[in-house]
Amino acid sequence: MSVSSFHHHFKAVTAMSPLQYQKQLRLQEARRQMLITGADVASAAHSVGYESPSQFAREYGRMFGAPPLRDKRRWLGEAGNDALGAASMEAA
Repeated sequence: MSVSSFHHHFKAVTAMSPLQYQKQLRLQEARRQMLITGADVASAAHSVGYESPSQFAREYGRMFGAPPLRDKRRWLGEAGNDALGAASMEAA
């Protein structure tokens, strides 16, 4: 299968390009790390492959509607610290 054919079929199935899909996966994983494991923004960004914190923050804000730190505080404020407590209990 040619590259262009793969791109066309991939987009037909996922409604996004392979690059957009990869970016979405990376940002979702970074968000999961921040909310569930308590990782700080810089660590989560670096662990999913972002070398530039500003690029990470820009793309994160586009996807989730808020910069990473504000989003993390919003979710942890709404959910309490249950997400972090559950992660700590699973690790024990």
